[in-house]
Amino acid sequence: MKICIIGQGYIGLPTAALFAEHGCEVVGVDINEDIIKTLNEGKIHIEEPGIQDMINNAAKKGNYNASLIPEEADVFIITVPTPFIAEDLSCDLSYVLSGCKSILPYIKKGNTVIVESTIAPMSTDNQIKPIFENEGFAIGEDLYLAHCPERVLPGKIIEELIHNDRIIGGVSPACSDKAAEVYGTFVKGRLMKTEAKTAEMSKCMENTFRDVNIALANELTKICAKIGVNALDVIEMANKHPRVNIHSPGPGVGGHCLAIDPYFIYSEAPDTAKIIKLARDTNNSMPQFVAEKSREIIKNHTNQYKPKIAILGVAYKGNTGDARESPAFEIIQRLESNGYEIAIHDPHIENKNYLSLEDALDSASLAIILADHDEFKDLDYDLIESKMKNPILFDTKNILNEVPENITLFNYGNLYEI
Repeated sequence: MKICIIGQGYIGLPTAALFAEHGCEVVGVDINEDIIKTLNEGKIHIEEPGIQDMINNAAKKGNYNASLIPEEADVFIITVPTPFIAEDLSCDLSYVLSGCKSILPYIKKGNTVIVESTIAPMSTDNQIKPIFENEGFAIGEDLYLAHCPERVLPGKIIEELIHNDRIIGGVSPACSDKAAEVYGTFVKGRLMKTEAKTAEMSKCMENTFRDVNIALANELTKICAKIGVNALDVIEMANKHPRVNIHSPGPGVGGHCLAIDPYFIYSEAPDTAKIIKLARDTNNSMPQFVAEKSREIIKNHTNQYKPKIAILGVAYKGNTGDARESPAFEIIQRLESNGYEIAIHDPHIENKNYLSLEDALDSASLAIILADHDEFKDLDYDLIESKMKNPILFDTKNILNEVPENITLFNYGNLYEI
């Protein structure tokens, strides 16, 4: 089986690696020339365990190559970004539609086309299917179209692509059957067949569920900071109830899923999706909340007017280099607009403007933890004491438990003490 995958990013590349690992001939397509050049040099451009070795093995076997243009294949998989449109918060399908149109010269009868990109409900039936029907294909008879959304966690993508249950949303039952055959190549989880529109809504609701629950935890944090209660203790105690699972609060919601996908539902029914929109607004308010609390810490616990602030981590997800939609950038922008000197350190992201941990901490009066990297869970406190002035840590990811007595720690449990 030959598979052409449009998009070689955080989903497309791991998917390509797995199909190639399982004996398929794979061509990975991307419009970014630098990405294609990097991949054809045998290097990968994302940080994700296991993929480098798999791509190396596939290249040696001749099972994988990267290209700027599609090729004829048995299966075409679309894994391109779907941002939201700022004006109405609806799903921007332009990349998906462009990807679908790019494969038209290479499609033949009997092929399967799968859209993995997260899309708004009814997108497959209303906007994607007509592209192929207009070319004369009868969907479900001589061309098989399905929406099969990815459901993976950065840092564990390979493991979860293999073992997670997979939603197979065909435009028709025959389309679902064909798409299920494709994923049966390597998926060990259940292949759950359904309609495309159900698959679309299911993926959006998976991320919306998490976004709403994180918003509840973030709102709790704000309330507790105002009335003088330890929010982290409240969450720990409440979660002892057998039917309660309050999520962990944080500096905001990042990533290409939780920070975007709820809008796809909201935009379809804005008069009805009130909880969804309020949750998005709550999570979007957290960078401002973190910046405000950081200013209060500086005002009340340092003797400097506008000291240096060390930012520890900008990736939205711990132990990855994925900074898409990270709330850290808004926090940094807000603090910089107030005149603070900002020094950024993230051990998982290559950026010529980012500093080593030692240089970021040097002469800083406040260090704000914005990513739950393992490196920050086991900080060198001797280094902190030697580099910082009257060391103060603000842990927005709630990953530190105890620090030496001469280091002041603020987290979401004691913000009322600022």
